[in-house]
Amino acid sequence: MGLLRTILIILLVYFGFKILARLFAPLLVRFVAKKAEQKFGEQFGGFQNPNQQRQQQKENEGETVIDKMPNKSKSSNDKVGEYIDYEEIE
Repeated sequence: MGLLRTILIILLVYFGFKILARLFAPLLVRFVAKKAEQKFGEQFGGFQNPNQQRQQQKENEGETVIDKMPNKSKSSNDKVGEYIDYEEIE
């Protein structure tokens, strides 16, 4: 009798947990997704200081802004290497 009672309690706990998981899993997933969205927003969009926000508002749409000119001291080397003529040996 004790074994049957133990098995019945285990089955009730298992099915009870299964039903509760179906009810609360979507709420838990929504909560986790909302927290992840907040962290993502803090990392990539929430750290603009007020000066940058004002500057972005002043810029017109389609306007090109150059913050830094590239260094012109770099020059390309025209002589890359020698041309070596070769013949295939069979």
